[in-house]
Amino acid sequence: MYKRISSVLFPIVSVLLIGSLIWGYQQYQQRNTVAMKSENQYQRSFHDLSYHMDRIHSELGNTLAVSSASDGMHKKGLMNVWMLTSQAQGEINQLPLSMLPFNETEELLSRISKFAYQTSLRDLHEKPLTDQEKANLKTLYKNAAEINKDLDKVQLSVLSDHLKWGDAEVAMTSQGKKQKQNAIVDGFRAVDEKVGKYPPLEWSPSVSSLYEKRTIRKLDGVPVTSEDIKRKAQKFADLNNPNIQVIENGKGTDYRSYTAIVTAQDGHKISMDFTASGGLLISYNDEREVGAKQVDRDTAISKADRFLEKKGYREMKAVAYNAYDNLGNITYVREHDDVLVYPEKITVRVGLDNGEVIGIQASEFLNEHKDDREFAEPKIKLKDARAKLNPDFEVAFTRKALIKNEFSEEVLCYQFGGKINNTMYRIYINTDTGVEEAVEEIPAPTEGSKM
Repeated sequence: MYKRISSVLFPIVSVLLIGSLIWGYQQYQQRNTVAMKSENQYQRSFHDLSYHMDRIHSELGNTLAVSSASDGMHKKGLMNVWMLTSQAQGEINQLPLSMLPFNETEELLSRISKFAYQTSLRDLHEKPLTDQEKANLKTLYKNAAEINKDLDKVQLSVLSDHLKWGDAEVAMTSQGKKQKQNAIVDGFRAVDEKVGKYPPLEWSPSVSSLYEKRTIRKLDGVPVTSEDIKRKAQKFADLNNPNIQVIENGKGTDYRSYTAIVTAQDGHKISMDFTASGGLLISYNDEREVGAKQVDRDTAISKADRFLEKKGYREMKAVAYNAYDNLGNITYVREHDDVLVYPEKITVRVGLDNGEVIGIQASEFLNEHKDDREFAEPKIKLKDARAKLNPDFEVAFTRKALIKNEFSEEVLCYQFGGKINNTMYRIYINTDTGVEEAVEEIPAPTEGSKM
């Protein structure tokens, strides 16, 4: 009997064993193939990065070598620097450096890219390179040479010692243990440390503004106390006898603020941030649980409109709406003298279960708000600006808008909303120069509306 059973089971077990071995070998081969593809991608990205960094150094040198009156060559050189730095940034993003501090080098490349792009857009005949910009280029040329020298050492080690990026990943992820030594990791860390020690350059305001911490600027106003914040928080939350805890942030600095945590009698919480000068609201967050979606976009916007009006935010107009599951995000800008002032922006979050406001972010509004804004008369008529549009662009609405251009300068524009290629866009044309300052796609849910 046992012989009969074994004679039946043995072939089955043998087949299963052989099958599992084949499956395991296939999985092993697949993992090896994936690992090899990743390694090849990393190696290609690294060698491309080294090449483009060397090209950046050469283009900076070419730009400095020509006559100060050669605005055409300056423009060409700076445009090449911008393209090369953009490629280098992309190659860094393709390397497994997320756990390796390389932010100093990435930020330097980002600043170079922004500076080169903005300067190349400028009319260098009318506004040639300043002495400070030339000094910056000389410093960057010197820095690029040093970075290239260090990257060349890493590249030489990779090629001569057949180093693998997979081993570098292992070394970077060995947290909580003694860090494993790795020539790639050590080389990149050395480059970043050296870049971090470079003296800061005097960049233009438009470049520097991109890297400033997103904090509320120092505002004028009467300093407020914790008790003042309690009263303001209770009034804004509109709750009876809540428990309010106030925390002071940034004590001893010019950018102090307060956080008020309001707890209702049923235990539900609302947190609010206020400025220390004037007690102005920075943000509002109702932590209630939001139920299933019940209300549409128009209802949500209508309720948000009334909420802002009640809380003292007047002249605000909804310009964008996006829904994510049971939440709706509405962007408002101030409408003053029939001009949409885009820098003065407030973002409102609503719960789509009942349409009530559950969040506000007003930091940009506080930073940019001006009571005394005046707008000059346009030098270009609306019909002339409209004539500059693509003939295929179907205009649905027009209005005036104040925006910030790529140089962080406020410019008054004609805003044209319409469709081309079955997609809605807003196009901004400068009312003084007729230049297209910006183009942005309008998300599909707002199609047909004036958002």
